[in-house]
Amino acid sequence: MAKRTRSAVEPLLPVTLPGSDIRYAPGVRAGRWIFATGHSATEGKVSGISPAVLRPALPSWDGSKHRLESDRIFANLARVLKAGGGDARSIVRLDQYYTDYRAVEQYHGARRAALAGHIPPSTSILQPRFLLAGQDIEVQMIAVVPGKGVRVEHVNAKGHPIHESSGYSLAVTAGDFVFVAGRLADATTPADGLAPEATPPAGHLWKGAPVKLETDYIVKQKIEPALKAAGSSLADVVKCQVYLRDPADFALFNEAFRKHFPASPPATSLIPMATPGLAIASGRVEINVIALRSAGGARAETVDAGILPAWAGYSQAVRAGDLLFISGLLAIDRGGLIEAARIDPSQPYFGSSIQAQMDCLLRNAEKICRAAGTSLVNVVRIQQFHTDLGEFYPAYQVWQQHLPERHLPFSAIEVPFLPVPGCTVELDLWVYAP
Repeated sequence: MAKRTRSAVEPLLPVTLPGSDIRYAPGVRAGRWIFATGHSATEGKVSGISPAVLRPALPSWDGSKHRLESDRIFANLARVLKAGGGDARSIVRLDQYYTDYRAVEQYHGARRAALAGHIPPSTSILQPRFLLAGQDIEVQMIAVVPGKGVRVEHVNAKGHPIHESSGYSLAVTAGDFVFVAGRLADATTPADGLAPEATPPAGHLWKGAPVKLETDYIVKQKIEPALKAAGSSLADVVKCQVYLRDPADFALFNEAFRKHFPASPPATSLIPMATPGLAIASGRVEINVIALRSAGGARAETVDAGILPAWAGYSQAVRAGDLLFISGLLAIDRGGLIEAARIDPSQPYFGSSIQAQMDCLLRNAEKICRAAGTSLVNVVRIQQFHTDLGEFYPAYQVWQQHLPERHLPFSAIEVPFLPVPGCTVELDLWVYAP
């Protein structure tokens, strides 16, 4: 259990969720940063999704459910920004998850209305299920309060158009940081689907593994030009989130991806998604990145706390400036799922695999934090990817054992699988490191 260390972060609008004992932080202010995690269309002290959004008796009376849901989410994000001293122009990244692809266009309309000409780098992923009944959309946000030496600037590389319905910037810079949008292997002309270079020849069963072709194309033709336009490079990348739809693609992706980072691999989380999971139904992978500006003053430090990474060849974590990015965590050792999480089938009710997994993950996370000179009490963004959201509450109880009475900035999303047998939760943690 973590010691009672004084936190250096401030929960914004903390609340005990109605009808529960769950302490949730809709936002966190950490130095100049504002994080908003796990946002859905909730309203005040009403439990679950706002009745004004669901309206089962009048579902299409004055607007679609997905537009009402999206508008409510942006109203909630605006409250967090105001509480943290920022506004819409402070946002540097949005991550959107959907259970229904039909929600995307309605969400884009709400986003344009809320953010006008300031739509930051964006990642949009389809997933099976969220925590709340009737919930089809969840959003995570990162913002930075401008100040001396810190200004949010939008970057768009020539020859890389974004469809007008999305309208987001390929990248933004904020101080020494660069945030690059989630990229998939789409052709330069948005209407053309996947790029020909990213797919095997028509009719061929081999001549290139599809996920490797897509990965190389994304890195070289999408991410690298965006980084260059923002004054950065692949060598300056500190955090990647990667979304994959096929368990068989994980090892192949790693073979392709690690070749682009031979010296110092970034903190990386590999996250399963639905099938289809991307804007192009045949797409197999999407990647977003955070990097440092090559000429900036912040430096990246690879953190080694002796923890077995979820996948070979990646760093356990990277400290960049005042943020600690931890690679995706799974409760594994070299034998697979840790022994403590393997429930004896002859007495299946004598233990809790999810709680054993979470205890292992949080102990490892605290070790990484200590090695980086910070503490888990400074966590600013918690993303939990469960194979069964029925395990969320026992997982939350373990958080309370490690960080008693803390309001947590959490998101919990159901994914279709995890690529290690028996593992049922993956953690992606971001921590303030002043």
